[in-house]
Amino acid sequence: MRIVETSAAVVLEPAAAATAAVIWLHGLGADGHDFVPIVPELGLAPTLSVRFIFPHAAQRPVTLNGGMRMRAWFDLLGLNRTDAQDEAGIRASALQIDALIEAQVTAGVARERIVIAGFSQGGALALHAGLRQQERVAGLMILSGYLPLEKTLTAELTPAGRATPVLMCHGRQDPVLSLTMGTHSRDLLQALGVAVEWHDYPMAHEVSRPEIHDISVWLAARLR
Repeated sequence: MRIVETSAAVVLEPAAAATAAVIWLHGLGADGHDFVPIVPELGLAPTLSVRFIFPHAAQRPVTLNGGMRMRAWFDLLGLNRTDAQDEAGIRASALQIDALIEAQVTAGVARERIVIAGFSQGGALALHAGLRQQERVAGLMILSGYLPLEKTLTAELTPAGRATPVLMCHGRQDPVLSLTMGTHSRDLLQALGVAVEWHDYPMAHEVSRPEIHDISVWLAARLR
């Protein structure tokens, strides 16, 4: 794959013209380079012609980290479900994801062959944005993430969002976003009729080899 870097994102282009795309959002304090090394480990068939887009979040002060500026999709005020959330920041970043999806459609990738993925805070944003799409995408891949603004979802979940397959993966020993954060989000989504494939692993806030295998199988099924 050919790597193209801009100030906005790292993009991995397939050998042939792209007919599918994965928009993969990094976690708090990381950047678009974070998950690039995992792509070869997925072992996806070249015939899938998948373009991977790894955007960089903007630099912003993060309350939970003492106001330190770092790459973040939105401000983080706490790590519990009951903590206040940066609704304005979440919604503003969701509009950026919408724009990335539209850019891929304009580039010739069918919407139903676009996956929105993310790790940790990036997973939270991917889930928020994906469930509110007016037209269905191929799937949502949420790694060590959770559902933000859950109280608004019942009113905002679209028919397309409800019909979108979701993969959720989480570490059983995650000290950052507890396993119960993930399972609560899973249960809420399933109660709303969203099809969630769930996997948990004996790991912390990270990505493991068994998880990479499950990601590969799921992506191949969504994009074949």
